[in-house]
Amino acid sequence: MLIRILGQAAGGKVASSDVLALIGFSALNYLPIILNLTGFVAVLLVVTRSYQDSEMVVWFASGLSLSRWIRPVLMFGLPIVTMTALLSLFLTPWSNQQSAIYKERYANREDIARVSPGKFQESSSADRVFFVEGVTGDSTRVKNVFVSSMRNGTNSVVVAKEGTVEIDKNGDKFLVMHQGRRYDGVPTQSDFQLMEFDRYGVLVGRESAAVTGDSSARALPTHELLQNRNNFNDGELVWRVSLPLMGILLMLLAIPLGFVNPRGGRSANLLIALFLFVFYSNMLSFMQATVVQQRSSFMMAWWPVHLVAILVIAAFFMWRLKVNSAWHPLVLWARFKRCLIGRKAAA
Repeated sequence: MLIRILGQAAGGKVASSDVLALIGFSALNYLPIILNLTGFVAVLLVVTRSYQDSEMVVWFASGLSLSRWIRPVLMFGLPIVTMTALLSLFLTPWSNQQSAIYKERYANREDIARVSPGKFQESSSADRVFFVEGVTGDSTRVKNVFVSSMRNGTNSVVVAKEGTVEIDKNGDKFLVMHQGRRYDGVPTQSDFQLMEFDRYGVLVGRESAAVTGDSSARALPTHELLQNRNNFNDGELVWRVSLPLMGILLMLLAIPLGFVNPRGGRSANLLIALFLFVFYSNMLSFMQATVVQQRSSFMMAWWPVHLVAILVIAAFFMWRLKVNSAWHPLVLWARFKRCLIGRKAAA
């Protein structure tokens, strides 16, 4: 994200002064996913550490079940899920809208206002290149101007000592240059022309239109998505509603998934957890895409992935509760072996 925004600033697509603001808006956009992953990994590491330090042995020996972890995990995860819901439903659309406004405001500026002193800058129409040695504070007067443009297959170069931005009665913006020269064509050809002028105007654009921002579904407030139902808005609703549910279900999944052998490492569990997180997130994106492509509806797309996650969590809990049960075959076999060893020692 940081590299992309810095690349856009270096390429003249966004203003250098807006880089920090754009990074902040992008961070808000990614923060719900980061919070979900953070809560998932946090619960997983705590449970894993309890197994490694043999604290779970004491837990089970005290007659407590693994399901008794659910309540404290939910209490821990409630603030995280609440923050994820606020970000997903309200702050993320606002950040996308603000980011689009910043970029559109910069794109609507006239070509001269976007020129950085000492740097060649291409115009928005890609047919003109500007270079100025200095720009005044109000960005309306420049010094030592160089303009290279292509018109009807002929290259034209204009150099002048200074220039000002003027707007005529029709709203057209002109860069009016003073005391300069204009070169048309190639010097080695017969149609080459050289002209000197005291005043020369170059059209650089029209008066900027009002900034409207991003009108796509990802930048619309949630209440507008609910009021204007279509496949794009419903797809965005699926994603926004799914993020808080994803966060709470992942933290519950981390409880049975945190089992490790105290004599072994815990890296395998972490790799499995990251794989499950990526798979879960990709399935949500897939369901969102089915709604956008009109292959499914909102009511049929928002719940299947979460239902599968609930079933997986229930299966993991049943498996771990059965393993920790006193009547599990492995536990009974261990007790039988201890009885045999005790009888042999007594004999």
